Amino acid sequence: MRCTIVPPHMLEQVVRDADDPALRDIARHTLALSSALRTERRTLPVEAPSPTEDFVPNRTVADAQQLEVLPGETVRAEGAPATGDKIVDRAYEWLGVTFDFFEAAYRRNSIDAGGLPMISTVHYGRDYDNAFWNGSQMVYGDGDGVLFTAFTGPLDVTGHELVHGITQYTANLEYYGQAGALNESVSDVFGSLVKQWHLGHTADQADWLIGQGLLAEGVNGKALRSMKEPGTAYDDPRLGKDPQPGHMDDYVDTHRDNGGVHINSGIPNRAFYLASVAIGGNAWEKAGRVWYDTLTGGNIKVDENFAGFAAATIATATELYGADGAETSAIQEAWSGVGVQA
Repeated sequence: MRCTIVPPHMLEQVVRDADDPALRDIARHTLALSSALRTERRTLPVEAPSPTEDFVPNRTVADAQQLEVLPGETVRAEGAPATGDKIVDRAYEWLGVTFDFFEAAYRRNSIDAGGLPMISTVHYGRDYDNAFWNGSQMVYGDGDGVLFTAFTGPLDVTGHELVHGITQYTANLEYYGQAGALNESVSDVFGSLVKQWHLGHTADQADWLIGQGLLAEGVNGKALRSMKEPGTAYDDPRLGKDPQPGHMDDYVDTHRDNGGVHINSGIPNRAFYLASVAIGGNAWEKAGRVWYDTLTGGNIKVDENFAGFAAATIATATELYGADGAETSAIQEAWSGVGVQA
């Protein structure tokens, strides 16, 4: 599983429509490199080790020095002082915040629940316009500075990509079609929750944006995706218009982007947003608990569809809050609100 934060349709739009040939070349190279990474095959773990109560992060940040090599030269290890390189130090900080969130909210010890070392490589490639989880570590490009800023900037980018690792160790959702869109959505959900927890924002206060601050100055957009209003995150002549639907009536049937995993994820994203604001308070406490227990509970199929996942969240909510609980009703209504019938 090679999961990039910037969907291919955005970069394909740059290749087609950007006036600047340098931007087209950067987008073309990013697409080619990301595609090559996605076609790599490794034996990935699908079962987490036994949970441990030794909650101590083990972070390593490496510098690729603008080469396309992994992991690169280690520049900051756990407990080492700041380096003065803002990219390195932000990557280290965001690994720690994500670790702390999962410990505090769900008593999870790192990505695999068993204290897995958290590794990030920064300064990957030259002007590389993406960040990704490669099955064992995080990788960040510096962006081109015209369309995208450094990918270590937004906390939810780190949270999103690391949660692909948690999904890998738990439900192991395949990266195609509705299962792939759920894979992407779960990462958006918890990427947003990491940011909300870090900022102390309730569901009503949160911006529900993924990648806010990643688009460079002059780009007509506010983020890569909006969980609150899918399809409204950006509308720029070089990047195109956000194609995400927020309802099954607008579901996109496509073979591109692994069956539209970055596009149709807008539907379960909005369902989570609707559930969270209906329940109120801190979204990670109730709606987030339902999604987390569903993801990690062992009852999700690797090829799960939206309806199956919705039914599983309702079953989880029923276990936690009762069939007549307000939380369970909110989750049922949220799925119905996006046209998913569990």
